[in-house]
Amino acid sequence: MRLKQMSLVSLVFILTGCGVQSIPKAKNSVEASLAEVTNQYKRRADLIPNLVKTVKGYASHEKQTLEAVVNARAKATQVKVDPSKLSATQIQKFQASQGELSQALGRLMVVAERYPNLKADQNFRDLQAQLEGTENRITVARNRYIETIKRFNDLVGVFPTNLTNSIFFHYEKMPQWSVSEGEAEAIKKAPEVDFE
Repeated sequence: MRLKQMSLVSLVFILTGCGVQSIPKAKNSVEASLAEVTNQYKRRADLIPNLVKTVKGYASHEKQTLEAVVNARAKATQVKVDPSKLSATQIQKFQASQGELSQALGRLMVVAERYPNLKADQNFRDLQAQLEGTENRITVARNRYIETIKRFNDLVGVFPTNLTNSIFFHYEKMPQWSVSEGEAEAIKKAPEVDFE
């Protein structure tokens, strides 16, 4: 009987040390991290109508830029990511739609720079500060997501936990977040500094 108890304790110790608990926990962390990324993108999308409305009051003739922001926001909010069926294609579509929205917002900020009264408007300044804060939150959330994907992929792909995965779970490695083509091009270009 004592030998049986020791065998059972040994089996439990071996299983807990080989990923039986850590692999599902890591998968849950990936899903939670992805939810935080999408939450921050939603926060940004929720701020945009107020920003567009404020800019429209000062720069109504910038109709094309305003429409581009509204359309990019609509497209970005339609693309959903299902954490239970995560694929590289799904991540790329999500990133592409969010990238288009980022570019449209960038053009809107350039337009706003042309209007001193708009730049001085308290509502606009508050919205701009909230958007900047949201962009920082998005960056932090994406970094956390990248780390949780790395941890999960290490657990399902590295010995000895990969053996546990192949016996019990059969999880595939998850696709990692990457930069879009537009972001990659922007990274390659050195920023221009002009003091004139």
